[in-house]
Amino acid sequence: MERLAPDFFDMPTLLLAERLLGKIFVMDAGHGNTPLKGRIVETEAYLAGEDEASHAWRGRTHRNRAMFGPPGTLYVYFSYGCHYLANIVSEPEGSAGAVLLRAMEPVEGIDEMRRRRGTDDLLSLMSGPGKLTQALGIGPEHYAESLVGSRCWIEDAPELSSAKIGTSPRIGISRSAGLPWRKFVIGSPHVSKTRTASRPKKGLIVLES
Repeated sequence: MERLAPDFFDMPTLLLAERLLGKIFVMDAGHGNTPLKGRIVETEAYLAGEDEASHAWRGRTHRNRAMFGPPGTLYVYFSYGCHYLANIVSEPEGSAGAVLLRAMEPVEGIDEMRRRRGTDDLLSLMSGPGKLTQALGIGPEHYAESLVGSRCWIEDAPELSSAKIGTSPRIGISRSAGLPWRKFVIGSPHVSKTRTASRPKKGLIVLES
């Protein structure tokens, strides 16, 4: 498949959260090994400004500096003292925005993912932001890594129709919790939480509680 070009990531964060769905995240396993691939099925958008759940809400710091970098940069951070989370930087350089990779469908290198995750359950391999980084081997060494480099990249795939994309509030946050900035592939068993979907006003797909 063709790799996404740098200008693909140069778009508003909320739009990127949708456009990433269905694309293939690739991690080079090195030493001629089979690359690890996952199809993105769930994302969350985070912005500066009024988004209090964003790491950039209070401005630029040493920890969040990658969020202000070029679009298509990885912003990786340690969460709750137990796992790493991976975000794709969006917005023009100097403005903070990022899309959290929440869940993927395993595509290639599945045996290695099972070894890393310590489970044979295919649906559990990448069905959460900490699970997918463990399966792919994403860690602090990938902080500020470019997704147009040689270690990791994203392959193109057909764009999903709006009827296949669901929207809901983000998960596991206490601030700005009502913002409908979580996007997911409707019907995918690999999303982090499977709920039923309905169609409200203005044609948006949201999740029922």
